[in-house]
Amino acid sequence: MHLRAFPGSSSVMARDHRTGAPGLIGSCLMALAILFPAWPAQARVWHVAEKALPGIDPNDQVATIAAGAAHLGPGDTLLVHGGVYREGVTLDISGTPEQPVTIRAAEGETVTLTGADRLTDLELIPGDEKVYSVPWPHRFVAWNKSFTHPNDDYHRLIGRCEQVFINGYPLRQVLERDRLSRGAFFVDIETQRLYLQPADNQEIAGNKTLVEASTRDQILDVKGSHVVVQGIRFRYAANRAQQGAVRFSGDHITVEDCIFEHTNASGATFTGQDIVVRNCTFEHNGQLGFGASRAHRLRVTGCTVRDNNTKGFDRGWEAGGDKICLTRGAILENSVFADNRGNGIWFDIGNEDCEVRNCLIAHNENAGIFYEISYGLHAHDNVIVGNGFAFTPGAWGAAAGISLSSSPCCTIERNLILGNKEGFNFREQTRSTPRIESRKSEPVWNHDQIIRRNVLAFNRDAQVWGWFDVADERHWPKAMQTASQPPAEKPGGPAGLSLEDLKLTFEGNLYCPGPGQDLFNWGVTWKKHKRYANLDDLRKELSVDRSGAVIEFHVRDYAAFDLRIPPASPAVRMDCYPHGPVPQVQLGASP
Repeated sequence: MHLRAFPGSSSVMARDHRTGAPGLIGSCLMALAILFPAWPAQARVWHVAEKALPGIDPNDQVATIAAGAAHLGPGDTLLVHGGVYREGVTLDISGTPEQPVTIRAAEGETVTLTGADRLTDLELIPGDEKVYSVPWPHRFVAWNKSFTHPNDDYHRLIGRCEQVFINGYPLRQVLERDRLSRGAFFVDIETQRLYLQPADNQEIAGNKTLVEASTRDQILDVKGSHVVVQGIRFRYAANRAQQGAVRFSGDHITVEDCIFEHTNASGATFTGQDIVVRNCTFEHNGQLGFGASRAHRLRVTGCTVRDNNTKGFDRGWEAGGDKICLTRGAILENSVFADNRGNGIWFDIGNEDCEVRNCLIAHNENAGIFYEISYGLHAHDNVIVGNGFAFTPGAWGAAAGISLSSSPCCTIERNLILGNKEGFNFREQTRSTPRIESRKSEPVWNHDQIIRRNVLAFNRDAQVWGWFDVADERHWPKAMQTASQPPAEKPGGPAGLSLEDLKLTFEGNLYCPGPGQDLFNWGVTWKKHKRYANLDDLRKELSVDRSGAVIEFHVRDYAAFDLRIPPASPAVRMDCYPHGPVPQVQLGASP
């Protein structure tokens, strides 16, 4: 018997020199390797604190999150103790399914990771008003002369990234030095100076006032996979539009109990796959709560997304609660999307087979759910209330509880769609979109849709509106199309389509228009357009919703979201009522 290295291994194994088979020692070693695979490295806990912690080994403690992140390996935990951490952190180490890398706040402690630094060397400028100046070397958008993104006149101020806060209150930005006034700040890029004036015109030099300015465009960048981030508050990044203050590009990441707030643009962006976002809050961000692209199987559960687009970015471009692109299998569930200045939930460009379920989608200024040039939405068991009432020119067809914009093969069922500007909409234009596997754009339009067993009640302008702005009249039955119908608009789909071909199936829905409210409107108002005041006329001309009904619909208390209904309500009998709980909403039978 002789000893030799086993191929592909650095270990030494004893083998029989006559047969080449493992000898007694080799057989024992192989058995041990099977019973006891390679021992994992001992997981370690690192502590982050602003000062020394009693009872903690100094060798296990660091002063910054970035320093701690540099030490992490699979299975390790970075335990961050209470404090405000003014730094940018990049984590490019990956864990494993069995041994994730974890960054979390210590139990019961408040941890804030901020993109802002304190301004402590303020210089008072002589004069009657309290105007201060400080060096400012930062440029966040350097590729155009306006230092703004997008680079257009509409966003010349909105698209700037700088933020200044005094005792937590934001100052407004101005673009000229002579426009500076109380409660404002001005950045002089050429002289590299920041000028500011407190709203109360009081003394702010020294340590009696907290003056902060956003100096980092990125707070946390998680590039590794199998990472867990828990319990951290992220705020005050100087990020540009379409860029998350916190970025998650690794796969199999879990983000839990975190808050993303008061960032200049988007609170977070997700570009990795199989990411779970649980019990997080995205609020008061300048453009979006969060964005996602190619984030296949993204799961957002138990989250709150509210009051985003505080800066007023163009709502037709990208603004509101969220925007998700080119993503397959995303699930938004058991979450609240409310009071966003734009759409509450926005899927745009080539998404496939996404799902929105058991969510409260309320009082967003544009559409509650806007599913645009995408495929296969399943929206079910949601409560969708009070959306779409902003004055937004060009938002026709996008001011509803749910709007399907050139997005085929969707199923919309068992939703309570109540008190919106419009209830359910189709929006149609000549559109195309790239697909997930291909950059080549292809035609996309509304077809093969199922809208069933929903309650559409008290929606101001119409319970259902088909906003079809296409010249080929595809949304009308063959018998109602004009003889001079033009060919299909390229790239709007094949020629010769009619409503029969589109397969827009309405079945078993319940409608309750309030006084003066329309039932069905069909067609855009600037082309052929018809109002249908009752289901008989609708069925006669459009053959739509032969099993639905117009009813009286009552709940206990709309204002309190007590949406319990009488046990004998048709919504119960016809299975038009949400299955399962919806956050902040009382559902079920009224006592």
